[in-house]
Amino acid sequence: MSKADLHIHTVASDGLLSPTQVVEEAKRLGLSAIAITDHDTVSGIDEAITAGKRLGVRVVPAVEINTDYGTHEVHILGYFIDWHSEKLAGQLQQLRKARLDRGRKMVEKLQALGIQVKLERVLEIASHGSIGRPHLAQAVCEIGAAENMSDAFNKFLVRGAPAYVERTKLTPFDAVTIIADAGGVAGLAHPGQVGHDDLIINLVKVGLGAIEVYYGDQDPAITKHYRNTARKFGLIATGGSDAHGRSPDGGSGIGNVTVNESVVDELQAASRFHL
Repeated sequence: MSKADLHIHTVASDGLLSPTQVVEEAKRLGLSAIAITDHDTVSGIDEAITAGKRLGVRVVPAVEINTDYGTHEVHILGYFIDWHSEKLAGQLQQLRKARLDRGRKMVEKLQALGIQVKLERVLEIASHGSIGRPHLAQAVCEIGAAENMSDAFNKFLVRGAPAYVERTKLTPFDAVTIIADAGGVAGLAHPGQVGHDDLIINLVKVGLGAIEVYYGDQDPAITKHYRNTARKFGLIATGGSDAHGRSPDGGSGIGNVTVNESVVDELQAASRFHL
């Protein structure tokens, strides 16, 4: 069976590997297809596609947009988007600007707590790409204010912690529209972590086309539930590792969760943008 990992991050957002390194790792692992799903940016796609053509790995142009639904974070994946769309570029630029503003405010809060993290260092860690809380967590760890990334999040960066700053509000419905406007197929990422099935019904009404059924080491009952949900609403059942270039066993995490490459064909057929 040809396997595809449809949820991978690169240094363009909060991953540790370059787009080329991600494709090389996918090739080494025997994957036939991957999706580059960086947070609020498409800047890694061109490099990944070039590497994919060289190595014989199919690369899906994609994105992951972070949104809020009440007090919950909801991530919306967009597959087979027109990543060169000027409209999409403008929308993602606004999201990245909001990320930078949020990062600056969290640095200021950390400094007020006596944690002397520098914004310049956070930007370096992010390779001047799309800033996320993992970059702040790494900076906190570097100066010895936390034992590890998880400790940094729990102490300072989760909702309710002293350095947490709310994001600029974008709804899941906005993200589905952004992806549809770029010709792509919108998918709900890791729905088991969201816990709002009522949201799925409403997202379907505005154009949701996929749902991430297969994800991480979630309980098999959750996978079964969302597989049935996909069937009920006629959604494409996707899956992926959500790899960031690090995993508990010291590997890249790429390929830890896969689906049949036929899912890629389904996504491409459902999109309005074709490579």
